[in-house]
Amino acid sequence: MTSRRAVVVDTDTGIDDALTLVYLAAVGGVDLVAITATHGNCSTADSAINVGHVLGLCGVEGVPIHLGRPGPISGKEPRYSHHVHGYDGLGDLGIERLESTHAEESAADALVRIGQERPGEVDLLVLGAMTNLADAIAIDPLVLTRYRSIVVMGGSGPYQPAGTILEVDANVDADPQAAAVVYAAERSEIVMVGVNVTTPAILDEKFMAALDAQPGPVTSFCSAILGYYLDFYQEKWGRRICSAHDPLAAGILLHPEWATRTADGPVNVRDDGYAVRARLMRTAELELPAFPLVDAPDTKVVLDVDQAAFLAEFTDVLANADARLGLG
Repeated sequence: MTSRRAVVVDTDTGIDDALTLVYLAAVGGVDLVAITATHGNCSTADSAINVGHVLGLCGVEGVPIHLGRPGPISGKEPRYSHHVHGYDGLGDLGIERLESTHAEESAADALVRIGQERPGEVDLLVLGAMTNLADAIAIDPLVLTRYRSIVVMGGSGPYQPAGTILEVDANVDADPQAAAVVYAAERSEIVMVGVNVTTPAILDEKFMAALDAQPGPVTSFCSAILGYYLDFYQEKWGRRICSAHDPLAAGILLHPEWATRTADGPVNVRDDGYAVRARLMRTAELELPAFPLVDAPDTKVVLDVDQAAFLAEFTDVLANADARLGLG
């Protein structure tokens, strides 16, 4: 990262979102302009509370927290990932979450205002259901053109090779209509960091050991909440390891060079009757699909990542978070 970045984070603050906020607070060179809370891993209300807890734990003050609507723009009941993140979003550990307040201004209004006040200066990192962005677009159809870049952890990349499957595209599935609005909107640049690249970004046993080797308020919190996450992931791979979905998106926002291969093209939101995904309308060979697509502005879709560079920095920042934040 060669210069400071002003960043707005839109998040459904579950476990990997919380790790991402710690990373952004501790990595250096990041000015958190605002956090907008959405639903997905947990409720919008719990997401906002969790943001306040993480920022307070990290000693970060003065970052406004804005609440979005409690569910999808369709008006349907939200579906939460309690089985992955716990009912409170932080692993149901009984943590007495630090007190925080949220701004009266809504998430959508804040996204519009910040873009208008600081055009071309602020990056937007999207880590949950895209409800707040869709609401902001309804207010100002050009809102996404006012951000320097938008990095979205939400999507599945192009169609995968025949006979293979992908992790669930949870952030799109949480509000498919909102995702369709976002990927069809005018923008400066949207970078999709989808489950095609985040699932292989594995935090392994060495990462867990690095956290445990330097206990402090922040690293101990990260290690504790990861326990619930690992309970879920151990049933996938038989090991207590996990994917770094949201942290990788943050890493690519700060280090665009870590996206070593990308493809530009329209993204459509597709429903296969089982789940909904946002897809680059290309096959695994980057050819056109066998059916008509919906025209949309190009999205930059990440296909390959420098996993070693990401994991090295993320491990260093998280393991040394207390010292980096001046807490130990």
